[in-house]
Amino acid sequence: MQSARRQLAFFVLAGLIGLAVDSAMLYALAPWLGFYGARVLSFLGAATTTWAVNRRYTFDGHGGDKPVWRQYLQYLASMTLGGCVNYAAYAATLQWVGGSFSPLLGVALGSLAGMGFNFASARYLVFRAHRQPHS
Repeated sequence: MQSARRQLAFFVLAGLIGLAVDSAMLYALAPWLGFYGARVLSFLGAATTTWAVNRRYTFDGHGGDKPVWRQYLQYLASMTLGGCVNYAAYAATLQWVGGSFSPLLGVALGSLAGMGFNFASARYLVFRAHRQPHS
């Protein structure tokens, strides 16, 4: 079994990749959807990206008894609360911090705010290692 420290390090790395996807999508979609509407889609893009990275590298070999689509949906569902925390921090940043970089700062602060909850739910719910019975 992989150590929690190693998993956390890879989870953070996946989160940084997700942050890049999130930010790129946010700024690409904002001209059409505004910064609030674009944030919803950019979060979904980031969550999909982090699921793929976490599935392959962070929690490799865990939760493999589920169909891939079920694991993906469970991952998205378990990220919902963390996503709400993330979005609240993002919206608060947009309200309290001025300037052209406030959306980017909001994405970063939102990501940090939801990370602890998201790691725990990914590790203990979605990618939980199933113990083999002793013979």
